Amino acid sequence: MVSKTDRKFERERRHKRVRTKVSGTAECPRLCIFRSNTNVYAQIIDDIKGNTLVSASTLDKEVKTKHSNKEAAKEVGTLVAKRALEKNIKTVVYDRGGYIYHGVVKELAEAAREAGLEF
Repeated sequence: MVSKTDRKFERERRHKRVRTKVSGTAECPRLCIFRSNTNVYAQIIDDIKGNTLVSASTLDKEVKTKHSNKEAAKEVGTLVAKRALEKNIKTVVYDRGGYIYHGVVKELAEAAREAGLEF
């Protein structure tokens, strides 16, 4: 009998593997994303201090699209980039969270780049 793979476990395993190589500092923090079935979340984190510097999600009032789709990811990407630039954060390290760089994850990254973040 063929067993079904646990997709959440596999994503978490990929994320742990990526996190051994990707870490954020005060000069170059980490842009971490999480997507659920209903929402998209993005945080800019300083891993040395363990602080979240900037965050944005589809739950924010500024975001009009309240779903987990490409349009919402574009809005969250531009919002997190705008908030980061207000705090003088220009360069970040992108942490895709174990997700494939495709769809929502790709749209969020491209929107953040267009809004002024460098990674």
